Amino acid sequence: MGDPYILMLVALAVLAIVDLVVGVSNDAVNFLNSAIGSKAISVRNIMIIASLGVFFGAITSSGMMEVARKGIFNPSMFMFQDIMFIFMAVMITDILLLDIFNSLGMPTSTTVSIVFELLGAAVCISLIKISANDAQSFSDIWSYINHETATKIIFGILLSVVVAFSVGAIVQFASRMIYSFNFEKRATYISALFGGFAITAITYFIIIKGMKGTPFYKDIKYLIEGNTLAIIAGSFVIWSVISQVLIAAFKVNVLKLIIGIGTFSLAMAFSGNDLVNFVGVPIAAWNSYQALNDPLINTLGLSADAFSMGVLAKKVPSNIWLLLLAGAIMVATLWTSSKAQNVIKTGIDLSRQGEGHEKFQPNPLSRVVVRTAMTINKGISFIFPKALLNFIDSKFQKPVIELPKDKTYELPAFDMVRASVNLIVAGILISIATSMKLPLSTTYVTFMVAMGTSLADRAWGRESAVYRVAGVINVIGGWFLTAITAFLAAALVAYLISWDMVMIPILLAVVAFLIGRNSLLHRKKSKEVKKQEYIERAESITINGVIEESADHISGVANRVNKLYTNVVDDLAKHDLNKLRKTDKHVGKLNDEIDSLKDGVFYFIKSLDETSVQASRFYIMVLGYLQDVAQSISYISRASYKHVNNNHKNLKKGQLKDLKQIDEELSDLLMKVADVFEKRTFDNLGEILIEKQELFKNVSLSIENQVSRIRTDETSPKNTTLYFSLLLETKDLISALMNLLNTYEEFYLSTKQNN
Repeated sequence: MGDPYILMLVALAVLAIVDLVVGVSNDAVNFLNSAIGSKAISVRNIMIIASLGVFFGAITSSGMMEVARKGIFNPSMFMFQDIMFIFMAVMITDILLLDIFNSLGMPTSTTVSIVFELLGAAVCISLIKISANDAQSFSDIWSYINHETATKIIFGILLSVVVAFSVGAIVQFASRMIYSFNFEKRATYISALFGGFAITAITYFIIIKGMKGTPFYKDIKYLIEGNTLAIIAGSFVIWSVISQVLIAAFKVNVLKLIIGIGTFSLAMAFSGNDLVNFVGVPIAAWNSYQALNDPLINTLGLSADAFSMGVLAKKVPSNIWLLLLAGAIMVATLWTSSKAQNVIKTGIDLSRQGEGHEKFQPNPLSRVVVRTAMTINKGISFIFPKALLNFIDSKFQKPVIELPKDKTYELPAFDMVRASVNLIVAGILISIATSMKLPLSTTYVTFMVAMGTSLADRAWGRESAVYRVAGVINVIGGWFLTAITAFLAAALVAYLISWDMVMIPILLAVVAFLIGRNSLLHRKKSKEVKKQEYIERAESITINGVIEESADHISGVANRVNKLYTNVVDDLAKHDLNKLRKTDKHVGKLNDEIDSLKDGVFYFIKSLDETSVQASRFYIMVLGYLQDVAQSISYISRASYKHVNNNHKNLKKGQLKDLKQIDEELSDLLMKVADVFEKRTFDNLGEILIEKQELFKNVSLSIENQVSRIRTDETSPKNTTLYFSLLLETKDLISALMNLLNTYEEFYLSTKQNN
């Protein structure tokens, strides 16, 4: 067998590439949310700007690489073999954790995961070494773990949550007081000064502070140190003048310029700070291997289990080409990852201003937080003068614009002012941490800044606050879960690897299997999401638009109910509990989607043009009948599942035969309904309505047959209860469907005559 550590290095290199992909898929939310949410710049241009920022950030990240080598543990206490076990455990665990969070569409912290993985694996290997040394006890673990630096890093990460939220809220409130929501009507000098401040902050903290981690800093060090105030003051004046010229002479929207520069700077700060999370460990492993095989360092020719890794405590310059390669992989992931788009959506949904479909459901804690905030708000209204409160309220009044036919519609509230503040504050805070060589969580900072600015901007109203707070609690809870899981999982993996190195290929195979499985599940879930029809606010919806949209809903429900009803009948005949359980889950999804449509009725009615308001009654009735259909299939599915789950007797052959005949006839009817609405051949609705009588007749006949069975050979009251329930609910389903078709036909014909 060849050198096993070469194979481990190859595995670590592959894991680094995979980790870059899954890590960037999650962290893209950090620097893309504000630009995408405000729609100030096209998505294509945003991606180009972010890509350039990632490349520049990769060059400045070399100073952060020391965290992986000596930030969490004391390398001199470990042998080369121990270090390789720790690094393998960290990379395997990191990939699995991040991929799981990506699949769930939840932003988590790659910094927290890597820190606690290093800590967990190091603690595990330390305990193994202590247990094998009779001269040491458990208290000696502090000589292995760099607890002072580790505590500083962990405390800094937790403190960043409070600081980011508070600073974001304060700066956003001040910005809104200056700009209000009529930022386009503000005096040009205000925008120029705002631009001067913003760009000065970005250039100082990102370029000057960021360069401290690079080998280029020593060449300009004498120009910067001791001249901080002069540089800041001069930059502010220069950028303010440039902003004024751009606004006055070239009619440039300085907020768009700030968002563009801010996106670049935040992407650069992300790359400079978080690149260590993905490639710091493999690079440290490579440095360790070089030291083991360097005769000038390993002068005694010690073996892997006897060579101390104190060399990692020294500053080792990183290979600029490796960093640029990592940056290239990060950029490629930005452009191609669908999971990144899923995570971005979560952040935007929680910070958007205005109502809409909410991803998270309220929980007891979110309700308590909202009630407490309302109580505090009432107290504030008694303390401060009413004139002051009215002045502040005036700054938060969102303007309306006149649309045709006297229609008003609110301007987008996730505006460029808030997007600019998000980028400026997050970029500054991350850059400060980077200059101090602290692996601050960019996810924590950017997410909490966005939540702070949302709160200060009154984005969480009475209608949405309980959902948004629940979402924030879920995300933060996920962060703590990340820390605990990362520590325990990395410790377990490190133990398995140290027990026998044969576990490494086994664990790598498990990683490959789980990532492949999660990718397949994500694709399947993405396809299902695309089928869901949530109401979106458009500027104007006409009667024809109502017909088109409701036709899509009806055809979709008809197809799905057709499949679900057939599944229930077939699974009930086979007494297959697992399939009935799966069918019941799909029925639940259908009900949730229709409930979401009903939740969007307010926005639907609001978006109708003045000539189409009468269509709102029709649309409400359509949704009501669709809900009746969904509730019927839900009852049928649940009753069947309950019957089989309670181990009751199977239905008799005659009962199953009658049910199957009804299923076939209902399936034929639903297929025709779906076909009519898919092809928009509404003139054929009358023919379908005629066919319902025959189906009703067969259902009634099946009821009569069951009555006859009870009087002769039926011996199971549970079977009778289930069978009658299925038949009666089927009649209700057909009735709701026919009422729907009648309503649609009447509306369609009246619309046709009016046109």
